[in-house]
Amino acid sequence: MPSAGGETGAVLSVSIKLGHFLKQLGDYPAESLYETIPQFHDTVKRLRDFKDAQRKDVKNRARKCKPEIEFVLSREDDCGVLMKQLEEGKLPLRVTHNDTKLNNILFDADTDEGLCIIDLDTIMPGLAANDFGDSIRFGASTAEEDEPDLDKVHFDINLYDIYTKGYLEMAKDVLTPAEIASLPWGARLMTLECGMRFLADYLQGDVYFKTAYPEHNLVRARTQFRLVKEMEEQFDQMNGILKKYI
Repeated sequence: MPSAGGETGAVLSVSIKLGHFLKQLGDYPAESLYETIPQFHDTVKRLRDFKDAQRKDVKNRARKCKPEIEFVLSREDDCGVLMKQLEEGKLPLRVTHNDTKLNNILFDADTDEGLCIIDLDTIMPGLAANDFGDSIRFGASTAEEDEPDLDKVHFDINLYDIYTKGYLEMAKDVLTPAEIASLPWGARLMTLECGMRFLADYLQGDVYFKTAYPEHNLVRARTQFRLVKEMEEQFDQMNGILKKYI
């Protein structure tokens, strides 16, 4: 499997596979699917869960991560951007994979070409922006998810460009204009949501994600928040790239 940052060819291959997945299931009634994990990518709910973990602070860890807590709380309004559009009927439910990291793509060992999507237990109703965004979160980062040196962690706008190109080449005829416009927000919010989950788990005493050392989840949260910050700084550019391929 390619590295977390991903080479150009691997990122393009993944984007095409995920765009093709959405296109193939474009007419499938997503609402008829069973929710394997209810509200899995409901970022508003994830924020509520985070606030609950912060309030209870069962391990007395909140004092160790005040800047990270403030990072989340200062973006409360952002958390509802996509969910509000879903509730208002502006974004349709799609059949989504919901865990679109590179390690859920089967690659050819010789060519590094993406062959197919695997790990299908999380397929359920969701937003196209969720799958797009989670793949960007992982595939357009220059470092591993738990890299402790934040100087190595950056959002690679060139990998975002490559991914967007491949994804839209396959899926743009299926997506609505509102869905296409939501894709950059998907990248921001899936990354923020993941960081929230890591930080909430840290506050709860590491009960969900496997950890190798006491601050592992806090380190993970910091990498996600670094990516969010850089996405925010380059958001106009992200939207401009999107417009090139529609």
